[in-house]
Amino acid sequence: MAELDGRPVAAGELQALALTNYGHFTTMLVEDGRVRGLELHLARLERDCAAVFGVRPDRGRVRELVRRQAPVRGAVVVRVTLFDPGMDLGSVGGPADPRVLVTARPAGIGAPGAVRVRTAGYRRDLPEVKSVALFGVLRQRRLAQQAGFDDALFVDAEGGLTEGTTWNVGFLRDGEVVWPQGEYLTGTAMTLLRGACGGEFARVGRELAGVDAVFATNATTGVRAVAAVDGREFDVRDAEAAGLARLRAAYLKVPGDPL
Repeated sequence: MAELDGRPVAAGELQALALTNYGHFTTMLVEDGRVRGLELHLARLERDCAAVFGVRPDRGRVRELVRRQAPVRGAVVVRVTLFDPGMDLGSVGGPADPRVLVTARPAGIGAPGAVRVRTAGYRRDLPEVKSVALFGVLRQRRLAQQAGFDDALFVDAEGGLTEGTTWNVGFLRDGEVVWPQGEYLTGTAMTLLRGACGGEFARVGRELAGVDAVFATNATTGVRAVAAVDGREFDVRDAEAAGLARLRAAYLKVPGDPL
């Protein structure tokens, strides 16, 4: 189901999103009417809207629109996209009137499995903004899957691992959490995990020196084991014992905020 400003969206109203593809979004897991890190999602929409359009959305209105898509019981994944239906390729420099598109899809059932990733040199445009322009990251995911992996893990120009295509990466070293240094989008799940479990920031290269386990995290899947990075394998059971189970439990204990 999709609604634009709280009403069913017409196909023609999505033309700018499909053809111009200028805007930003956030994706959240809604469970029984609650969202972990709801304020982080709303703050992201405000911050990104100011960067992309030069205006700020109404937080209360956004919450109301998300609430319309979320059942009182059960879990759904809700995406909130801000874009200007009147904007086209030739008018991107004019005043913007971003609108709120809310879509919902069923949430996955059960804990997500481990992923195998391939490293790739890549940096997203304006990495601090969660942009709708996903061509670059999806191309890297496609290339990784064609090479026999599940997804891609990005490496910056200095050789440091930064982020996955649609997720943050973290590392466990001697039982301690290590977060990558560099330019990337800090996700809501990563922020919540940092608050619950701490961790230091350090540059981690492809060689993964001293790393005992690698994990992926985002708002819809929580904490997920990485079973391989390029040719290096990580035993998932060892990763769980090294601290992954502790991180997952800590994340699941973070209370959701009511919509």
